[in-house]
Amino acid sequence: MKGRRLMIALWIAGLGPGLGPGLGAGASSAAEPAATIDWLPAEVASSRTPSAGYVLFQQACAVCHGSGPGKPGTRALRAKYRGKEPALLEQRRDLTGDYVRYIVRHGVSVMPPFRKTELSDADVDAIAAYLSRKP
Repeated sequence: MKGRRLMIALWIAGLGPGLGPGLGAGASSAAEPAATIDWLPAEVASSRTPSAGYVLFQQACAVCHGSGPGKPGTRALRAKYRGKEPALLEQRRDLTGDYVRYIVRHGVSVMPPFRKTELSDADVDAIAAYLSRKP
């Protein structure tokens, strides 16, 4: 887990692979100041019973892919898609279960892969089902 924290901290600082200082997702701007990432699992509160995929997404993914400041995954997707696709993964409708499972297990860009000791296959399947749901 230390390697993951260091990699993401460097990325936020703009010193990740292929990024110069100030060009990373952590580059501050007037609209969205740089913020630190809270590494504790998010508390999940709901008036109805949330799906397992929702709970697991909040605990494992929302730290980087949630809404609000200090979410490097969301900031990177916002820069990548420039409004053509939603930056928030929970708002996307084009994600397939196979794609989500592949990205979680193999990583992409500066997102490291999740090992089976971090998220089981059943956990990844639940997250993939949650993110690939269609309206």
